[in-house]
Amino acid sequence: MLKSTPLTTPLGIVLFGHGSRDPLWHLPMQAVAQRIRARDSSVLVQCAYLELTQPDLAEATRSLVAAGAQRITVVPVFLGLGKHAREDLPALVSALRLEYPGLAFTLQCAVGEDPRMIDQLAHIALS
Repeated sequence: MLKSTPLTTPLGIVLFGHGSRDPLWHLPMQAVAQRIRARDSSVLVQCAYLELTQPDLAEATRSLVAAGAQRITVVPVFLGLGKHAREDLPALVSALRLEYPGLAFTLQCAVGEDPRMIDQLAHIALS
């Protein structure tokens, strides 16, 4: 008897940041994307930005969907829960849910709100 393996739904991750005209500003976000790819090559990853930089969230989502993502996790790369993470981003994700009703979206909390990040920042400061 053949053993069946569960099918996994292709995951896309959007690392979402504010954006900047300075190309050096993007390097840490891109490094996180590369680290995700290195840890799990089956995950599709895009960086997206609120303003000043492309791609925006809609464009990054289109790219992930075109690559086969069937569920998308949006990770706000903000230290705190300011207006962008609290109001702007949820509105953008709501619009994407309407545009892609068959796609499962997860909106994580801002990375700076995660206790693991807080602990890591304290560790760095004490080094």
